[in-house]
Amino acid sequence: MSAHKYELMFIADSELDERGLKKLTEQYLELITKEGGSFEEPDYWGRRKFAYEIDGKNEGNYVVVKYSCEPAVSTELDRVLNLNESIVRTKIIRKDAK
Repeated sequence: MSAHKYELMFIADSELDERGLKKLTEQYLELITKEGGSFEEPDYWGRRKFAYEIDGKNEGNYVVVKYSCEPAVSTELDRVLNLNESIVRTKIIRKDAK
């Protein structure tokens, strides 16, 4: 198997401060590097208003990360992100052609 390129966007709870958001992001990026993957510097978009209410919230902290890893690692990343109550939404897109 070979590594694929992905782009992850997640929205974290707006209650998190900058330090908490960076710590949360690093926790998930560690999962990628631990399994032999790599990532580019996370792009912190900051706090933004939602177009509609999500789980009783009107805004959240947006983070975008481009990374490369095996497909199984990306699947596991998605799974653990969805278990965290501080993560409002996630989206992982595979960026390379099949």
